[in-house]
Amino acid sequence: MTLATSDLRTQFPILQRPIHGHPLVYLDNASTTQKPQVVIDTLTDFLTQRNANIHRGVYLLSEESSDAYEQARTAVARFLKAPQAEQILFTRGTTESINLVAQAWARPRLQPGDRILLTEMEHHSNQVPWQLVAEKTGAILEYAEISDTGELSLEALEAQLQSGPQLLTLTAISNVLGTINPLPEIIALAHQHGVPVLVDAAQAVGRFPLDVTALDCDFLAFSGHKLYGPTGIGVLYVKPERFAEMQPWQGGGGMISRVGRDTSTWAEGPAKFEAGTPPIAEAAGLQAAIDWVEAQGVSAIQAHERELTDLALGRLLEEPDVHVVGPPDPQKRSGLVSFSLDGIHPHDIAQILDESGIAVRAGHHCAQVLHQRLGVPATVRMSFGIYNTLDEVNRAIDALEAVRKVFA
Repeated sequence: MTLATSDLRTQFPILQRPIHGHPLVYLDNASTTQKPQVVIDTLTDFLTQRNANIHRGVYLLSEESSDAYEQARTAVARFLKAPQAEQILFTRGTTESINLVAQAWARPRLQPGDRILLTEMEHHSNQVPWQLVAEKTGAILEYAEISDTGELSLEALEAQLQSGPQLLTLTAISNVLGTINPLPEIIALAHQHGVPVLVDAAQAVGRFPLDVTALDCDFLAFSGHKLYGPTGIGVLYVKPERFAEMQPWQGGGGMISRVGRDTSTWAEGPAKFEAGTPPIAEAAGLQAAIDWVEAQGVSAIQAHERELTDLALGRLLEEPDVHVVGPPDPQKRSGLVSFSLDGIHPHDIAQILDESGIAVRAGHHCAQVLHQRLGVPATVRMSFGIYNTLDEVNRAIDALEAVRKVFA
């Protein structure tokens, strides 16, 4: 693939910055992606030319700001292939989106003994909110187990779905294993047993084609900053019938129709769940990021990242002191590889690589239950983006030799 051309890389100003005297090799894209100049320019333009609060003013700046915010909602709906823009809620990120479902939809309907089904590969953002709701309602958390290679068994999952949990909530792609879960089959199984499904698409957005209509998921959440967009903005897609079942979560301006001394009535549509001043500039930046990603092609980005993953996985699996987690088949994983190195703590590996300008993630990656299942306290993660090259992957893996020498 030729996506990571010099012309494309120059669109990312941060890649021109040297780190410790070395060219930056940024391999922490599963955590957050870098931003192309068009996104940076969009934020600057909004803040310098159109900044005003939305839906509250009859002056030009407010009208322009409101238009930009709603145009971003329309762009997200198009990107996800949602039937209506009104099915898109803006939040601060995936974490808030999942908390919104937990508090506005699940908590009012859960009874003691009800079950919420998760998987062992979930990020804390798709685990802790359910723990909090379970504590308040008496609901029970149940986990779908994964294999030693980090994959779900559809047969075992169906057996758990047959007993009727109130919700199945799972990641589209594991942020540690890189496992791509077969969402169409999983969601179809869940719906056969009357179980709604929430999809954590934080690791899939912009890397994997998403079609909420074809998937038929009930909820889907993602963060803008993993889509080459700004931080501080996220998305929650809600199926219409679930939308009608949701109660307000946060109260304040913007989400009301009428306020009395003792009671209030609520706004219609997305506004009901977007209390206060929303991330307006960030919404404009998110639309710019979506437009940019669509211009590159999500399928092309997926193929590019797979090429990088093939190289990294192939080389690391040849190293006798390296232990890779997740599926050994690159066709079953996304653009990341997590591993450990015998006798060396992942934090030490990341620190030594940083001295050569190579940025990787080290730790439990907000997935402690998963690491407990794997029997390791932490891993090193290389995760790839549109601007990464084969040369950068080789450079990062070659640098492991320097790590070994330090601890020899």
